[in-house]
Amino acid sequence: MGGMMKSLLTFEETMGATHGTHISFAGNRSRFNFTSVATDSRNVVEGTLFVPLIGEFQDGHEYIPQALVKGASVVFITNSVYEKNLRKYTDLASEYQNTVFIIVENNLLALQDIARAYVAKFPKLIRIGVTGSSGKTTTKEICASILRQKYNVVTNDGNFNSETGLPLSVFKIREEHEIGIFEMGMNRENEMGEIARVLQPEYAIITNIGTAHIGILGSREKIAEEKKKIFNYIPENGAAIIPADDDFAGFLEEGIRGKIVNYGKAVSERDSGVTFISDDGIEGITFDVDGVHAHLDIPGIYNYVNALAGIALARLLKINAKQIADGIKAVRLPGGRSEIKRIITKPDSNGDKKKIMLLYDCYNANPDSMGKALDLCASLEIKGRKVYVLGDMKELGTESEPKHSEVGAVAAMSGAELVIFVGKEMEAGAKAAKLSGFRKQKNYVSSTDKSMANICTYLLDWLKDDDFVLLKASHSMGFERIAAGITDSICEGGKSK
Repeated sequence: MGGMMKSLLTFEETMGATHGTHISFAGNRSRFNFTSVATDSRNVVEGTLFVPLIGEFQDGHEYIPQALVKGASVVFITNSVYEKNLRKYTDLASEYQNTVFIIVENNLLALQDIARAYVAKFPKLIRIGVTGSSGKTTTKEICASILRQKYNVVTNDGNFNSETGLPLSVFKIREEHEIGIFEMGMNRENEMGEIARVLQPEYAIITNIGTAHIGILGSREKIAEEKKKIFNYIPENGAAIIPADDDFAGFLEEGIRGKIVNYGKAVSERDSGVTFISDDGIEGITFDVDGVHAHLDIPGIYNYVNALAGIALARLLKINAKQIADGIKAVRLPGGRSEIKRIITKPDSNGDKKKIMLLYDCYNANPDSMGKALDLCASLEIKGRKVYVLGDMKELGTESEPKHSEVGAVAAMSGAELVIFVGKEMEAGAKAAKLSGFRKQKNYVSSTDKSMANICTYLLDWLKDDDFVLLKASHSMGFERIAAGITDSICEGGKSK
């Protein structure tokens, strides 16, 4: 299978990009071919280039034997590891003579370097990057849906956007693609600089400068500095698309070589081409684009602002108003992001089932996205009562306690009949809600399976027909267990976006 497809990079291109050393035996070079790239041995298939990374808890080099058994055709080895285990790797090279072993100085850097070399093979591809503290994936999906109305588009899957996710994602690019739109995330210093160097976007969108990863970077100023590196490679005929409402907008605009395009509620209809019509609550947002009627199915004014970023990009790329409206109508988000479902619950302790509405938003959580979700819920007009199940937000460091306290205080004033706080960090939220005078709350310190089962049992007994449930937490909290634990079936006419 591996030999049938043309290699993503030639031997010469790979060696030139990585400055590596080829240690395989004579003749192997002529068989050099890889048609996929993996950093996880479980994803290796025949014809894969395996790049084992050294992480905080694991060294991927330990999985080279498994990768070879599964058919890895090329393997990168970090020089320091190779030198310590010379005999081991010489024996492996001797046993797997159809595999090319390349020694590099740093495997992560080598992965980024070959990804950059691969992107450079597609000079006609319009390259677009999307970053921000929250709303990245939604904005990328809105943009991609609009751009697909006119162009052949490639994107990264879900939020595969990191120092490793972005390089792996660009290997999806093929000759037929006209536009590549890639979400780009960072949670440490200069990660954005590294991945911007891989993609070198000609157009880039920043959604906002918030407090995600503030525990690692220390301040919003540092976050803004890092996010801004997405603009490093924008040429004069490219553009930086910047949120006008963000207090860092002026800083983000400094030193841009290309065009600066502002988007947001503060931008005039004359400049944006967009006329806001109505916030339809749970049903989404209605607006006109250059006189053409459009409807975004995803609720929340913050998602409308994400759509404005997509519209600003689309107009730069000469996509007409009907195509924009069609693209917005076709938007579908990956699972776990602003999924709205009308569900029938599992039976309660009396055997009764109820029809309720569930907003499941647990792909990620930070103070910005948590605040926006609570604002949305507060604004919703529903027949029944509202219950919010809120879990820990990760990577906040020393800011964790004040930020969780803030969420608790906001939740107490967001129209809920009941708030369930889940996790050690959310204890601060529960305390803050109590201090605000809010008494209708439950607090579960752990997120074990037993704890989740208890939450489900409590909810099933508490809920009545027409009630509304928000599930919001960082992905690692495993709130999908609550969604599955209370859902018997999805109602007819229920929608999942």
